[in-house]
Amino acid sequence: MSTSRQARAVPATAPGRELAVPPLRRLPAPVLTHSRQMAAGEHFPPHVHAWNQLAFATEGVLQVTAANARYVITPQQALWVPTGTLHHTRALGNAAFRNLYVTAAAAAGMPDHCVVLEVSPLLRALIIELDGIRAEDDAHYHASLCTVIGAQLLRQPRHARHLPWPQDARLQRWCQALYDHPGDSHDMDHWARQLGASTRTLTRHFERDTGMGVRAWRTRLRLLRAIEWLAQGRSPTVIAHELGYASASAFNYMFRIETGMSPLQWKRARPTA
Repeated sequence: MSTSRQARAVPATAPGRELAVPPLRRLPAPVLTHSRQMAAGEHFPPHVHAWNQLAFATEGVLQVTAANARYVITPQQALWVPTGTLHHTRALGNAAFRNLYVTAAAAAGMPDHCVVLEVSPLLRALIIELDGIRAEDDAHYHASLCTVIGAQLLRQPRHARHLPWPQDARLQRWCQALYDHPGDSHDMDHWARQLGASTRTLTRHFERDTGMGVRAWRTRLRLLRAIEWLAQGRSPTVIAHELGYASASAFNYMFRIETGMSPLQWKRARPTA
């Protein structure tokens, strides 16, 4: 796996206490857990590891920024962050953070790019079990758990639900404004005037940096903010208004097209979120 994916980190969106990154020099086991409770807004600064990471929380919602993209992670998901990828993690609400550090050997076959994994009940239980076991107390059992977790990582379904972030400084300002206010209704011509560039130039640079059209990107943004807010307990009606939809039914239609279920079905399917 590559060890040089140090992309520029996207700035965080809300204040909160900065947490210290664990001062590890090496991993004492093929898979190591790092667990802590995180209050809303608490975050780790941008950093890299000399090993792979699985960003996961058994409770609460995480926002992870890595490799010029943002990910909203609920308790049914985790983000695979390969060795050397610059990233930082923020708790969007109170969260039970259960992070995995994984050696290259234990991660054989995993992708060398960030990917969101669906976390099965079995993998969740294995992570919790490993977190409660010390290698020095039962080395054989600990090693067996590491092996099974490595195998389970390969079996988790993957999807690409993330928000790519542009490199252009003007576009970053625009994207940050939309992220903070996803219901903004101004068109690209308005923002081009605000940013001092032509609409055509900004559109071309945006598609080059993100690999997405502006319309598709804004739909993805609204979807991820909706998932974030649903997991925090907001009602679909309030979310529809905050996202700028004319009606709750229009929001429900977008959500169903993107996820295959309604917002209420999504909430019922994820009681721990």
